[in-house]
Amino acid sequence: MSIFMRIPALRHVRLPAQLSAGLLACLLGAQAAFGASSVTTPPFERVQLDNGVVLLLMERHDVPLVAFNAVLRGGAMADPPQAFGTASLLASMLEKGAGERDAASFAQTLAAVGGTLQTSASTESIAVSGSFLARDQALMVELLADMLQRPRFDTAQFEALRARHIEFIRAAKDSDLAALASIYGAARLFAEHPYGRPVDGSEASLARIRHADLLRYHQDQIGADRLIIALAGDFDPAQMKQRVSSAFADWRKAGAPLPVPPSPQAPKGRSVLLVDAPGSVQSYFWAGNLGVARNDPRRAALDVTNTLFGGRFTSMLNAELRVRTGLSYGANSSFDRLAQSGDWALRSFTRTATTIEAIDLALATLDTLHQGVIDAATLASGKRYVQGQFPLAFETAAQWAYQLGNLEFYGFDRSYIDGYSNALEAVTLADAKRVISEVFPTSDELVLVVIGNANVIRDGLRKYGPVTEMKLSDPVFRQP
Repeated sequence: MSIFMRIPALRHVRLPAQLSAGLLACLLGAQAAFGASSVTTPPFERVQLDNGVVLLLMERHDVPLVAFNAVLRGGAMADPPQAFGTASLLASMLEKGAGERDAASFAQTLAAVGGTLQTSASTESIAVSGSFLARDQALMVELLADMLQRPRFDTAQFEALRARHIEFIRAAKDSDLAALASIYGAARLFAEHPYGRPVDGSEASLARIRHADLLRYHQDQIGADRLIIALAGDFDPAQMKQRVSSAFADWRKAGAPLPVPPSPQAPKGRSVLLVDAPGSVQSYFWAGNLGVARNDPRRAALDVTNTLFGGRFTSMLNAELRVRTGLSYGANSSFDRLAQSGDWALRSFTRTATTIEAIDLALATLDTLHQGVIDAATLASGKRYVQGQFPLAFETAAQWAYQLGNLEFYGFDRSYIDGYSNALEAVTLADAKRVISEVFPTSDELVLVVIGNANVIRDGLRKYGPVTEMKLSDPVFRQP
């Protein structure tokens, strides 16, 4: 998980009463329509170059824009031992000059045409995404080719960026403990497994990374055979295929094999990690275990069931912790689906004085899920909600570029998208009960991570299992 991603604040606008009523009617009508419709993937072309680069081309002429999503297999899984955060640093450095352009010239070129470029790293990949006006698509391909094949990797820029990444982590320890809880949670759950590596590294691991490590990662883990380029928008497919092929056809392959992690093992019983944040007035908690892989065939049933438990405002978990008791401003649960089993976790926060009460209620709510409280009406509500949300991820060229990249990355065909609505409609009460039993952990099968004032909450946490302690000031997210 990355701590460098932020959700922009929502802005509330007062509308005239007549317009508000009309808008509400439209929204309700749209939601009903979503429930009865399915998403159909538009035609696209797949091309594989001799060096392994995969191109996915979707022609769309509704807006004069071209969006792309370039995905490189590897990510934090390929970080060197004790140098976690290398992939994340490299992703950020790709924006700091490439080809004949230094960092300032690269940024100015991008700004001059109003294009956008974003880089990111995750557990399994490094990605570059963006969008340009259709008239600037040649420049788009040029910049992308330079970024991936000819990054500057300026030493001074590297030193400054590494220092900034360390400061981001320290800042999060002062102001964003909710994001850190998931990082501690994954590190605790997966232990030595690559899925437990903090994507952005830790203060200690970042400090160990040298400029030479970045160059070695690029040589070993970045190459044509790792690359998927998905493009959607206003372009001529034959011309775009020729343009991208020309830019990438001569690129070398990655210098080392792609790491293949072993299957993660689920821990037995329940354990507690207490991260001491002296003086904290709130406690942040995360409780999880292994979930499912991205290709799990029970996807629709799992999505609906998790939505009902902790995936929407009216979920069981949020209703208990926020609406009914006021113990928290929010509680949720989610799956992190990777090539192999990622995690499933619930998370929330509360006042220090109500830490144990809130955790007790969260665990009791999880046990209630296992007691068969979901009935036919509740299941139908969850299915309608997921049906209504699903099409919202397929509205723009940028979203389609992302989705195409995802299909290729995980080896799916278009039925993964096109068949989802029917799969949702087919979910039965028996299916929901089955996945609850098979996938969702019970309250005595959890790794529990709590960030808070240890002097106040330590004794209360002991009832949940053996307690291991760390300090928030420790420069790592997991003890050796």
